[in-house]
Amino acid sequence: MTLVALAEVGRGVVPVDAPVLHADDEGVLRGRSVFETLRVYGGAPFKLDAHLDRLAASAERLHLPPPPRDEFVAATRAAVAAAPEADAVLRLLWLAGREEGDSTGLVLVSTLPDDLDAKRERGLRLTVLPWSPGALGGVKSTSYAANMLAQDEARRAGADDALLVSPDGTVLEAPTSNVWFREGERLLTPSLDLPILAGVTRATLLELAPGVGYAVEEGSYELDRLRGADEAFLTASIREVMPVVAVDGVAIERGPAAAALQTALRGAAGYPAVR
Repeated sequence: MTLVALAEVGRGVVPVDAPVLHADDEGVLRGRSVFETLRVYGGAPFKLDAHLDRLAASAERLHLPPPPRDEFVAATRAAVAAAPEADAVLRLLWLAGREEGDSTGLVLVSTLPDDLDAKRERGLRLTVLPWSPGALGGVKSTSYAANMLAQDEARRAGADDALLVSPDGTVLEAPTSNVWFREGERLLTPSLDLPILAGVTRATLLELAPGVGYAVEEGSYELDRLRGADEAFLTASIREVMPVVAVDGVAIERGPAAAALQTALRGAAGYPAVR
C-alpha cells in the first residue's frame, strides 16, 4: 500500500512526506495510541461513524483523551477529497502526544493492496497459533507487534495468515480479521464475550446474513468444530469477505455463504461491482 493523502486533525491536509509526529510522542515511544482502518468505496468511507465509535472506545480503554469526533470527520473528508483514488484504504490514528502535550490525530489514505481479489479467488490457508491476548484484548491499539508476529509466523509456515486459538482450544480470531464458519444454513462466529475485536465488518454481516438466507450464532467454539465445518471465512474492512480453504493443511470446502455475503457487503456499501 502507498500513502497518497494525509491530514492532521485540526490542521487539515498536509503533504504526505510532511513531518507530523514528534519522536517523543508517547504513541511512538510506548504505543499509547489507537487506530481504525476502513475502506473507501467510490470516495465514500464505509461505516465511518461505527469506526469513530470504536476509536473512542479504544481510546477510553487506554486512558487517552476522547478523540474529537467532528474534527476527525472534517480531516477525513479533506484527506479523501485530496486522494487521487476513489477506492482506497483509510486509517485514523489517535496518539497520546508528548508528555504534558496535546494528543495528535492523523488521517491517512493509501492505495488498496493489489492482491485482494487474487486471494479471494484462491482462498486463504491458515495455520493455528496459540494466543493469549492479555489486557489489550479487543482494543484497536497500535501495540500490534504481537499480531504482526503471528502473521509473520504463519507466512514462514507457508500459510497466508494465522488462526489464533486460546490455550484451552477456543477459536478466537485472526490477527487482523474476525473468523466465521458455516454448518448447513447457520453461520457461527466467536462471541464478543471472548477477548476479540468487535469488527465493524463483523457487525455488518450480522445484519446482512438473514437477508441472504443464513441464521447467525455467536458463541465459544473448539478448533475441531471449525475444521469440520461446511465452509469458513475471515472478515475485515479491507479484506471484506475472504474464503478459507485450509487450516493447518486440513482442507475446507469453499461454499456459497462467503460469496453471497461479499456481494451483500458491496451492496451495503452502495458499490456492487467487484474489483
